Amino acid sequence: MGRFKLTGRQWDALDDFRSSAREAKVFRNATIILLSSAGNSKAQISFELGCSMATVDTARRRYREQGLEGLVPRKSPGRPSRATPEYRTAMRKAVRVSPQTLGYGFSVWSFARLGQHLKRKTGIGLSEDQLSRVLRAEGFSY
Repeated sequence: MGRFKLTGRQWDALDDFRSSAREAKVFRNATIILLSSAGNSKAQISFELGCSMATVDTARRRYREQGLEGLVPRKSPGRPSRATPEYRTAMRKAVRVSPQTLGYGFSVWSFARLGQHLKRKTGIGLSEDQLSRVLRAEGFSY
């Protein structure tokens, strides 16, 4: 899909929608449509916004099909995470301190050790893959 042809009213509604966006992805998606309407190519938009060309395609398609509502990311399918707010709080506290300060005989967390500690504290056991995703979502790198 090339250029979107927006009326002045549509442009204003989209710009207002973008300005009131509380999520970065909503702002990005609205910007994709505005840039598309201004004649920018998919490659230009992708480069300028630091997103993939598939993201540009998805935002354009969803806007064509659903209008402004299509620019709001859908909740991902699947069951809710077992990492409760309490679990996340315990995880944030644990990774910020040395395991030795918590009475362990090692000085560095591994996924397995952190997972075992959190299971003892919260009663919730996650796989190493799940724990990795939760850590990343909380802004931790490893």
